Amino acid sequence: MRRMALGTRLALLFAACTAAVSLGAGLLFSHASAQHFIELDQQLLESRLSQVRSLLGGLDTPDGLPARLPALHSELSHQADLALRISSHDGAAWFTSRPGLPPTPATPGLSTQHANGVDYRSLAVQLNGQGSPRLTLFLDITHHQHFLQGMQRLIWLTVGLSALATALLGAWAARRGLRPLRQIGQVAASVSARSLTTRLPVAQMPEELAELASTVNAMLQRLDDAFQRLSAFSADIAHELRTPLSNLLTHTQVTLTRPRSLEEYREALHGNLEELQWMAQMINDMLFLAKADHGLLVPGQVALALHEEVDALLEYYAPLAEDGEVQLLREGEALLQGDRPMLRRALSNLLDNALRFTPAGGQVRVTLEPGIRVCVANTGAAIDAAALPRLFDRFYRVDPARREGSSEHAGLGLAITRSIVQAHGGSIVAHCEGGWTRFVIELPEGE
Repeated sequence: MRRMALGTRLALLFAACTAAVSLGAGLLFSHASAQHFIELDQQLLESRLSQVRSLLGGLDTPDGLPARLPALHSELSHQADLALRISSHDGAAWFTSRPGLPPTPATPGLSTQHANGVDYRSLAVQLNGQGSPRLTLFLDITHHQHFLQGMQRLIWLTVGLSALATALLGAWAARRGLRPLRQIGQVAASVSARSLTTRLPVAQMPEELAELASTVNAMLQRLDDAFQRLSAFSADIAHELRTPLSNLLTHTQVTLTRPRSLEEYREALHGNLEELQWMAQMINDMLFLAKADHGLLVPGQVALALHEEVDALLEYYAPLAEDGEVQLLREGEALLQGDRPMLRRALSNLLDNALRFTPAGGQVRVTLEPGIRVCVANTGAAIDAAALPRLFDRFYRVDPARREGSSEHAGLGLAITRSIVQAHGGSIVAHCEGGWTRFVIELPEGE
């Protein structure tokens, strides 16, 4: 079954609330009116009773009743809807002013009775105390009952019309009130790869929906950013792979233009192998970054002496540093829980990057501090402040003269380093000042 629309639910809820309030108010008014009529009837009966008592004072037997009847009839004639019954204390009727009256109530006091299609309010009392004759006054209240019944019908009619009117007005109000939600739905339905720049007007939204609209806008902004990165990433991949593929095709075509010696074919295959190895490495790096983007990197938790790992890497890069006349230094010690291969790869990328941009006679320094804070710094040319945030972007190279498809560096090393650091719950930033370029890593301490 189709679920009921929110606007319809609100309209029915408004109608039910209005009907309940109207019914409660009507019933309360009806009860108050009935009680008011009872009080008026009681006052009228008591006033007539005092007059009847004065006319029948001293009456003990039916024999004294005929002498008092003329005055009694005269008194009753003043109000046509009033009737009287006089009976002995044991219930035997002595006098009844009107036929068709209901029986005398068993107990004294005010009561409501019904006889021959007529409603009566009766008041029964003893004339002169215990054992004396009983007087019962009957008041025709049929007109009261007709009024109350008409009022009850009016109440039900009012309840029905109020519920209907409230349902219609509630539907209209709900439709207008839910317009921002429909607007959010329309924006969400119109979102595509070509319309990620659409935003909801938060300032025009009600307070209750402003937060939702802000959340939707933030989601669209994240999608837009991710799509832009993906588009740029795809374009960068195409640029990076175009040159080596072109080199491979050209080299292979040239090699096949004429017969060559075995050694020449061997050299051609070695050249192609280098290009293929570089392409395979770049593809592996891109797969690594793709796993990082989807949160699939789960680093191991092994106790590591980070200074020992740094010393091993410095020893590995020592020949390269010696050829470039660069001094390698390590300061401080640090212990942490982490993934050894991942962290070695991250530090290796930083050291390789530092050695490439450190001039002869310069210095590369790795500083370890408690906390855990790792700083890889190198001397060299300053990097433009605007370029520092982009150093960790994929395929980004500071050198504007870089060659597309370089088989040496694809510009993925720092991006991989950041992914590894973030997978360990840390952060990495770059600074450049005073002739030093510093990459600072902050990692959580191991337990």
